[in-house]
Order: sequence, then C-alpha cells, then structure tokens
Amino acid sequence: MLSRIVKSELLELIQEFPVVCLVGPRQVGKTTLAKQLVSELNKDSIYLDLENPRDENKLADPVLFFETNADKCIIVDEIQRMKSLFPVLRAMVDQHRAPGRFILLGSASPELIRDSSETLAGRIYFKELQPIHILELSEATNEIDLLVKGGFPNALLANSAKSSFRWRESFIQTYVERDLPLMGMPVSPSESRKLFRMLSHLQGQILNYSTLSKSLGVSAPSVKTYLYFLQQAFLIDLLEPYSTNTSKRLVKSPKIYLRDTGLLNVLQGIYEYNDLLAHPLAGAIWEGFVFQQIKMILPFNSQIQFYRTSHGAEVDLIISSPNKQPIGVEMKLSSAPSLSRGNYEVMNDLNLEMLYVVIPGNESYPLRENVHVMGLTVFINHLVTQFNHAV
Repeated sequence: MLSRIVKSELLELIQEFPVVCLVGPRQVGKTTLAKQLVSELNKDSIYLDLENPRDENKLADPVLFFETNADKCIIVDEIQRMKSLFPVLRAMVDQHRAPGRFILLGSASPELIRDSSETLAGRIYFKELQPIHILELSEATNEIDLLVKGGFPNALLANSAKSSFRWRESFIQTYVERDLPLMGMPVSPSESRKLFRMLSHLQGQILNYSTLSKSLGVSAPSVKTYLYFLQQAFLIDLLEPYSTNTSKRLVKSPKIYLRDTGLLNVLQGIYEYNDLLAHPLAGAIWEGFVFQQIKMILPFNSQIQFYRTSHGAEVDLIISSPNKQPIGVEMKLSSAPSLSRGNYEVMNDLNLEMLYVVIPGNESYPLRENVHVMGLTVFINHLVTQFNHAV
C-alpha cells in the first residue's frame, strides 16, 4: 500500500466541506483513497458505484436514499454518469450542512467539473488525485520504475514488466479509445488513439496546431478542442512560455507533454529502461517526467513556464513565486551533464537566483557559481524545503 501525499489535505477538506470531489483518470487510486479516508475518520459510510446497475438502482429515489442515510458519509463513484444528482446534492446539503456528507469520485470529464461547480458552488471542493509521485514510492519501487512504468498504481506495482506493459496497453484501449469518446470527446475511438499516438511523438516540442490539423485531416479549431479535452482528462499538459518585459524575441507557443511516461512508453514501444536510453525521445521523456514531479509539489501561487528565444537561448523550466527570485531548471538524462551558452544567457537575461540541473540518481554538487546539479529526489526535497510546502 502506497501512502499518498495528498491524503492529509483531503482529511482536512472532508472535515470542512459538505462535498469533496476527487477527480482524476480511471485507475489512479481514487476509490482506494476515499475508503481509507472515511476509515481514518471513523465515519460510517456507504459506497455507490454508478457503473454497477445495483448501486444505480439504489438512487432511483435519491432524495429518499440520502435522507435515510443522512448520518453517513456517502461515496459516489463515477459521478459524471448521473449529473442529475447535482441539484439533489445541493438540496441535501442545504437541509443539513455538515462536513463530510458526500465524497464524489469522477473519471476525467469536463462536464463533471462544469455542472457540479455551478450547482454546488460554495458547498464543494475539487481535488485532483494524480498518478504516484516520486515522494510516494515505497522500498519496493524506485525512480526508474516510475519513469518506465508510469504512476498508475496497477502499472507501477505489477508483478512483472510484461504485466505492467500489458496493463498500460489495455488502459489506452479502454480509457483513451472507448471511455473518452463516450464522455463527450468529439472524436471516434480510432481517431482518439491516432491522436494520442501522434502526440506521443511530440513530447516536449513546441505545439503547432496547423501541423497537427494537417496530419489529422481536421481544422485547427478542432485540434484545439481535442487538446483542451485531453487536458481536462488529465492526459496531457501544455507548458506555457515565459513572458516578461524583455527586448528578446521569445517563443510564444506552448510545449506539449503526455503526463504519464508509462503510457507514453507504451505508445513508443519502450519496454524497459535500456530501451528508453536508446530511444530518440529519451531526453524529452525525462524532461516530461521531471516536469510532472515538480508540478505536483509546487504551491498553488507558483508559476512554472519555459523560456526560449528565437536565437536559441533557453531553459527548460522557469519557476516563479511571489517575493522570490525566479529559478531555472534544466533536465538532463545524463550522469555528467553540461550546459550550453544559451542556458547561461538566460541566467543573465532573467537574473536567475539559481539554475538547477536535474539528473537521475541522488547526486548533488555545484557545477559553477549559481549552477547546481541535483538528482531528482534530492531536488524535489529541496523544492519542498524552499517553498515551505508540507507534503
């Protein structure tokens, strides 16, 4: 059993809000975590899975069911399948406003967030459960496992590399090809997989909507709709470019990343770590992996962007926070990293407090003044300390 770093925050939220909604892709561990939470709070609970016809039938008269069980914490899984419940939940909360009455669990769905936030405004708190983070690893797993297999618990903790690979293949088939179109993504199952595979080849690249639209044979606005949906489905991230008052000509388009490297590796036919090291996308895969690990632990008031000029001066990540000088992060899949002239130019352009070079392993040493090489786990712990952010 892996301990999730978000658990303590969720325990606080359940004791504060009448409704807490835990969102995230399927199989990320939402149900397991929700049951752990109510157990630790010593609350009587009822679990309903709206994909189970028997549980769905219990809500034929939801008002009667909720009133009968008003003293229990009711966990409703796959809530997006019954959006008609949201007005009922509002009425139940307004009749008896007590914390921890409902925990809603939802697979990725833009409609889920929009409908419930409109109906339950002021009564609900949304929290995303992300894949396993490097600080959540047990002794049975390590950084390389997480990089290769990804952060979905069933993939990471599988008994063998073959079992993990097969689970991730199945996940893509069911979630990307079947579930997302059923949830409302305006694309056929075959086109959905084609798009997802195409995006895997663009890991860490500047996004070009026109090129994507030509490859898919659809309009640029359609591509933007697809990508927005995949963002809302927690499958991709768009990293925005750094913008500031500078005379430099900066790149203005975002970079694109698949969020889970385990899924990306399946799409690229990467079975084990040696395959990854030999792959043309190895550096981009490491870059996306580090980006996700950093993003998961940054405070909400921090900003993470990339910096690139038209003349090639660049830094992979710029992390900005109120009342702090920005810091730069370069990600290098190397035990002996080196920096380019363009990296140092950015340090001067932005007056960076420090440039960190993040590599695999647990090394930590200065490369030159204001430039420090750190292994990923060392760097993540350093960030947690720097931002006084308890995880």
